Amino acid sequence: MNHVLIVDDEAEIRESLESILREEDYLVTTAATAGEALELLRDAAYDVVLLDIWLPDRDGLDTLTEIRQMESANVPEVVIISGHGTIEAAVRATKLGAYDFLEKPLSLDRTLIVLKNAMKARQMREDNQEFSRQLTKGTVTGNSVPMKALRQQIKLMAPTNGRVLIYGESGAGKELVGRAMHAESLRKDRPFVELNCAAIPEDYIESELFGYRHGAVPGGPTEKRGTFERADGGTLFLDEVGDMSLKTQAKVLRALDEQRFLPVGASHPVHVDVRVIAATNKDLEEEIARGNFREDLFYRLNVIPFFVPPLRDRKEDIPLLVKEFLQQFGAEYGRPHVEMTDDALAALKQYHWPGNVRELRNLVERVLILNPKTQRIERKHLPMLVYRDSARDASKSNGREEFTSLLQAREAYERDYILKKLDEFHGNVSRAAEGLGLERSHLYRKMKALGVSVKE
Repeated sequence: MNHVLIVDDEAEIRESLESILREEDYLVTTAATAGEALELLRDAAYDVVLLDIWLPDRDGLDTLTEIRQMESANVPEVVIISGHGTIEAAVRATKLGAYDFLEKPLSLDRTLIVLKNAMKARQMREDNQEFSRQLTKGTVTGNSVPMKALRQQIKLMAPTNGRVLIYGESGAGKELVGRAMHAESLRKDRPFVELNCAAIPEDYIESELFGYRHGAVPGGPTEKRGTFERADGGTLFLDEVGDMSLKTQAKVLRALDEQRFLPVGASHPVHVDVRVIAATNKDLEEEIARGNFREDLFYRLNVIPFFVPPLRDRKEDIPLLVKEFLQQFGAEYGRPHVEMTDDALAALKQYHWPGNVRELRNLVERVLILNPKTQRIERKHLPMLVYRDSARDASKSNGREEFTSLLQAREAYERDYILKKLDEFHGNVSRAAEGLGLERSHLYRKMKALGVSVKE
């Protein structure tokens, strides 16, 4: 962002510093008093504050203390400047959290060096905070064959810089796969930034992706770093990428090709090094045929395809997922030893889970909240939704399911036959395609349509 706030009661110093820093491509705001500076800091984000130690309404060091006590996401680096510099004042300022101490008259070279280093320190602190938030995320849970195969695929592909396109139903865990890819990549020490393309209104998604400069968005902060810029050196996860408009797709395509972009209202492009992982619950090839998705963007994103199987196809993972969610919410609600009985787990396995893992997670949290004194979750504690599939289960006889249409029966046969061929060739999709007499790409499309997970 390179946004500097100059706080000094001498107009000549403010104007001189502002002129010099603007020539160095910094965005600059000035204030003559501590009160004015604190009000500005509450309304917008700044990277560095150049703060005079002597101010007419408040002591500069007291102002420094108040700045450092602001919410961590908005705390800038503070450089104290003073015309009466002493070792004692410098030591006190450092102890209170100042990045550095400059004496008046200011040396231009030293001021620019300190400012540049303070900017780097602010960015590093922000990156470290983001990285710390990510350490507890990104675990792909499950011992079923599809999930073991998925983890093997992640381990193989994560260390590369190839772009990834993750397919799967809503709630299946596409974001977790993206985080796991990042955690095992060569970029794991850099930020993982996510953006849900379906959750951002069309009028704002461009500024979310690429940011803006000099107040280009009315009513917003003076400037904003977009997700591409915040992910520089790391990974950008674009969730529900199929919901982007064609106009936004064109700009994302150009950013991917050139690894640079022009923020809204900016005059100079920003260069980045970003690995993009995209996810969708749509069939993008169908969207291309309908004219809703750019074919060239699809081929840029679909370098490494992943498929996250729905929970109904890996119900043997439910006990492990339930245990994980009980531990997570048990710790959050002060109940670390809650368990679920085998009878209750069996009931969960009978349910079809249209909302996938997200629905299971929400159910576990709801059961814990509604039964605050229960240490053993039994079948009777579960909501009625887990019994919805009982009628369908009753229609099965001697292991044979009664289908309601010819299409349903054909799809079930095709699914079973493809799975047998995949098992026969030990999960090798290319060899299975040869055995089925299909093109590899045709088999991939068929597998996606039938909900068969990729085991390569």
